[in-house]
Amino acid sequence: MTSTPRGFEFDVVGARSALALFGALDRARLSHGYLFTGPAGVGKKTFARRLAQSLLCETPKLTLLGYCNHCTGCTLFVAGTHPDFVASDGVVKIGKEAGSALHDEELTARDLVRELSLHGYRSDHRVVLLGDVEFATHEAANALLKFFEEPPAGVIVILTTNASGTLLPTIRSRFVEVPFGVLTGDEVARILEREGIPAKRARIAADASLGSITRAREVLDGDETGLRGASFAWFGETMAGQVADHGFLRLDDRSLSAGEKRALVAEMLEVVRIAARDWAVLALGGKDAPLLAPDQKKLLASVPKRKPEDVVALLAAVADVAKLSESNVSAGLVVDYLRMQLAPRPKPA
Repeated sequence: MTSTPRGFEFDVVGARSALALFGALDRARLSHGYLFTGPAGVGKKTFARRLAQSLLCETPKLTLLGYCNHCTGCTLFVAGTHPDFVASDGVVKIGKEAGSALHDEELTARDLVRELSLHGYRSDHRVVLLGDVEFATHEAANALLKFFEEPPAGVIVILTTNASGTLLPTIRSRFVEVPFGVLTGDEVARILEREGIPAKRARIAADASLGSITRAREVLDGDETGLRGASFAWFGETMAGQVADHGFLRLDDRSLSAGEKRALVAEMLEVVRIAARDWAVLALGGKDAPLLAPDQKKLLASVPKRKPEDVVALLAAVADVAKLSESNVSAGLVVDYLRMQLAPRPKPA
């Protein structure tokens, strides 16, 4: 069994599959590309950055993972100025004309081809991280296939996604896929306590997080005008048979990419899963049953009860919708399908 490498003990929590894989590798056996998959808020990008820092650290070490935080390589990495690390989040587009991509906020396919064509300046490795990656068009993805398959020696590409089904099979086949599971409640609480959250509040947020540090932070924010509160309200209205407004998801906002909309729907689905679980607990276990979202008890208690078999079927349906959201199905259709699964069935005549 591979133990957690020194240097990762504080920065990385969870990531058991990734630690086992990279903890058993040396530099000579690294692949040219990795695809980190899993739900939002489970540490995919954190691990990718710590892996990159390990590769760019200039202090000799026996293990692949780990870094000193003192050498020039680490200093440049932490400052965000290391010449051999390129990172971007979100959509990859096709540049309109030569050079125009340099003015875009996100990297274009042309930018990436240029970055992938370069060798390391200070290091033997050059690391390109595309977080929450989404390709605006098939053309953007196809433009990179050759480089994803055979980048120059020393170049390592890491993609992260919480919806791997949206990536072209030709893209996925060129990467080693590394799954990231949800965090345990103890792991989420530990991260929050490191961030200065009192232990009691950290535990409450961790218990409502469904294994996502992102969700735990939203619970701590307690902003009921935000997505969490709006999602609970949407759940309650839909379960009561009303046509609930989902404008808070901004699905009609043309300034958002399809990936950004899917991400919002994925966040909503995580809240709905908590809501459905707590509603089921109240319906089957009584008013004193422990809840993941105790602050929403009044709302959930007001949702009409259903037969036990219908409660079980609803929980299964919500899980199925969550899987559907990871595919190429549009965000709007996912919400519509979720609404159909939650809405009460008409009584037979």
